[in-house]
Amino acid sequence: MSRNDSLLPLGWRTHFQVQVDEAEDLEAARITAVHRNRVEAVGAEGSLSLELGGRSRDMGLTVGDWVLLDPAAERIVRRLDPFGVFQRRAAGTTGDIQRIAANVDTLFVVTSANRDFNVARLERYLAVAHDAGAYPVIVITKADAVETVDEFLKVARSVSPGIVVEALDARDPAQVLVLQDWCSSGQTVALVGSSGVGKSTLINTLTGASQHTSAAREDDQRGRHTTTRRSMHALPGGGWLIDTPGMRELQLVDIGASLGDVFADIANLAEQCRFQDCEHNAEPGCKVQEAIQNEHLDADRLRRYRKLLAENRRNSESMAERRSRDRHLGKHYKVIQSETRHRKEGK
Repeated sequence: MSRNDSLLPLGWRTHFQVQVDEAEDLEAARITAVHRNRVEAVGAEGSLSLELGGRSRDMGLTVGDWVLLDPAAERIVRRLDPFGVFQRRAAGTTGDIQRIAANVDTLFVVTSANRDFNVARLERYLAVAHDAGAYPVIVITKADAVETVDEFLKVARSVSPGIVVEALDARDPAQVLVLQDWCSSGQTVALVGSSGVGKSTLINTLTGASQHTSAAREDDQRGRHTTTRRSMHALPGGGWLIDTPGMRELQLVDIGASLGDVFADIANLAEQCRFQDCEHNAEPGCKVQEAIQNEHLDADRLRRYRKLLAENRRNSESMAERRSRDRHLGKHYKVIQSETRHRKEGK
């Protein structure tokens, strides 16, 4: 398969081209929606609807993935390795990793200028964005509903050094234009945020489409779920937008050093501590505690950093233990199958 320039506006790039065997008579397509038994996709020839079965059902496909198709059989042959994946630890006790979206260039972290605004939640989303290789932008909606957004902007900008923050009325196309630089041809943006923060309204304005939205409840300013599944939409400027349902829980897992990117101020101070294994409690020469005492660092920020580190460590260790257990069970089943086969052959 040779590179087709018609794939470039869909987000195709060298990262995917190098994974393709030129001798293969396969076509590339990008997943735009995932259902129980089929997926929607878009390729050089337009939109596709493909059945999931056999190997393709086990590929863990998500919105934004690139796949190779056998055009004659209309089946998915394999999934190309993404350059980044937005993922979380699935809710419940299984400990599985849930792939939310793949190959995202920019992540719009959407919050609102009301009681939904939560620093700890923003830090959590930013860590996931860095882990997915996406450029994070905090978008504060409902700016028209408050007398001034200055305090919201100030707090949001303190969440991570150098973070870009935009405040706007999601219903106003003129204000939403500030986001267009990240929505150009071939670029993919995704939206994450709690229910009721105005994600669907923002999508309507960005795409010019019309999704059902529900007003926020008056008692707590939280909206009802209006997006129930992930989907990818074409943008007027040539880019692509991935919508995600509001998530009540976003458990971190396997995010590597991404927390150090979000909390770069703490990480930089920690490198200056007298002891490399400093716990940042009462050790002599601790630059982190020194910064807190001099009011250059908020003690609550250190507490939130520690909490996310512990959560990621706990979930990652749980995943590692499960993988080890699954490998052990796999070997055990193979032994049983081999013994059973030998007994049958002996008969």
